[in-house]
Amino acid sequence: MKIRGVIGFILLILLLTGSSWAQSSSDTLTLEESIRIAMERNLALHSAKEGVIGSEFRRKAARADFLPKWTGQYGYTRLSDATTIGGRTERTTADGKTILAETTRDTFNLGSSLIQTLFSGGAISANYRFEKLGLELSKTNVETVKRDIVLQVRVGYYSIITTEKFVDVGKQAVKQFEAQLDVSKAFFEVGLIAKNDVLQAEVRLANARQALVKAENDVALAKSLFNNLLRREVNTPLEVIDILEYKPFPLKFEESLDEALRQRPELKIADLSVDQAKENVKIVRSGLFPLVSLSGNYSKNSDEAYLNGELKSDQWNITALATFTLWEWGKTYYRVGESKVKVTQAEDAKVQLTEAITLEVKDDYLNMLVAEKNIGVAQKSIEQAEENLRLNEERYKYQVATATDVLDAVVLLAQARVNYYSALSDFNIAKARLERAMGRM
Repeated sequence: MKIRGVIGFILLILLLTGSSWAQSSSDTLTLEESIRIAMERNLALHSAKEGVIGSEFRRKAARADFLPKWTGQYGYTRLSDATTIGGRTERTTADGKTILAETTRDTFNLGSSLIQTLFSGGAISANYRFEKLGLELSKTNVETVKRDIVLQVRVGYYSIITTEKFVDVGKQAVKQFEAQLDVSKAFFEVGLIAKNDVLQAEVRLANARQALVKAENDVALAKSLFNNLLRREVNTPLEVIDILEYKPFPLKFEESLDEALRQRPELKIADLSVDQAKENVKIVRSGLFPLVSLSGNYSKNSDEAYLNGELKSDQWNITALATFTLWEWGKTYYRVGESKVKVTQAEDAKVQLTEAITLEVKDDYLNMLVAEKNIGVAQKSIEQAEENLRLNEERYKYQVATATDVLDAVVLLAQARVNYYSALSDFNIAKARLERAMGRM
């Protein structure tokens, strides 16, 4: 009994855990949660962060150029003629003759050098600053990618809500056409209207049902695209919160543009690119100066592999070396000229980017204003369309209006509602694009 009780308890826990997991898997996603998931899973952002790591490695590699370099080598040489290693020595043979030290054709060598660059014409320091700027550029690129992800998620989120609103409008239109069809059938049965009015109501109802199917497919597609954006399985159940509302934007165009020119990470990238181009000029220009270095060298030779044979020698030296390029037909001079041109190009690119951002902010701001005005017009249109439908339905009951008048009134109301939700969606999306253009998250 005790074992069965334990097993039953475990099964109960598993069932409860499974049901709670199934419930959480279909939880409604908020916009903030969606952004968080996208940030965690987006491959473009992951790649940008990896770029920061790579830039940090390059910066550290450039910093190592300030420090001395220690090299070593070990080799074996087979000579065509025997040679003496070390000082000249003598030895006495068995018959009493005195001869010079033995010679060998096999030579083993161990060498080591320590080299410190004293002056490089500014190349080492300029290269370090170049890579340091590259690190900042990579970090700024991460911020750019983050802002793009936020915009994509916001647009996708609003698209789902908008298509769901269109489904609601379609369902309302179907119900209204069904009600009108019932009225038409009732009037036809008592001989008040012709068969043509019933047929017309049936056709309009069929068209409305087809439009509803299309709207439902649009919702499914919008959710699949959003799941793909969040790197989830495309058929994962998804529900969102209705945040489609009108909140006036508080800033004027001039204030929006000023914030964009201060906060856009792309402008910072442009500044860093200009600074990198200037550092590259210094790197190339260093070729016009001598390279001064100090080196310490040690070498040891022997006729045996472990370097401790009877024939051996070792020596060391310290060398100060200045290397000049006396003539290269103006190659370095021309390369300096090319690098200066790249500075000018980077500065021009920054100016073009500033102008493009200004135009982008202006375009998004105007689109937001247009959508904002359309919201008010669409709201008024809905009120008028509802009143128009009510009047035509009343007039149709007394056979003052035709069936076509009522059916057209239903279509006008549906279109007015679609226009309203479209304007509301356009406003929120335009505001999201404007905030992205301003450099906001």
